[in-house]
Amino acid sequence: MDPRIEEISEKKLIGNRLVMSLSEDRTKELWRGFMTRRKEIGNPVTTDLISMQVYDRLLSFSEFNDTTQFEKWAVVEVEDYKDLPNDMESYTLLGGLYAVFVHKGLPSDFPKMAQYIYGEWLPKSDYELDHREHFEVLGDKYRNNDPSSEEAIWVPIKRKN
Repeated sequence: MDPRIEEISEKKLIGNRLVMSLSEDRTKELWRGFMTRRKEIGNPVTTDLISMQVYDRLLSFSEFNDTTQFEKWAVVEVEDYKDLPNDMESYTLLGGLYAVFVHKGLPSDFPKMAQYIYGEWLPKSDYELDHREHFEVLGDKYRNNDPSSEEAIWVPIKRKN
């Protein structure tokens, strides 16, 4: 269950976003709207979908709760922003150092994974959370609401001082 540590360069993304919290979850609304129009996005780098969360400040695991608001994005990585569809937005992911975990199972199983990542692995590791984008890559093995589904969870980190 240990992650791989990976450094990535910036990524150009196109998609949609909504502000939400866990208690006011609008994920289905976001993805429903995005999936009906994703074929309009030109120059995709891969067929992978990316679910990204952007927080306005660095939060500790203990500070994050059901009412913490964040931006959630449904995006794809693109080569450039030339073919930006109407009513979609561009976003440049900063890149940097990430811990990459593989989550297998249903979305309802994710809180156990989050508890492990933020409550166990991170405090014991040589890293601390960094204030950058958190995201999940929904690749070839991703199956919506399927117990055999797999996705890669990218957690922004930096070395502890």
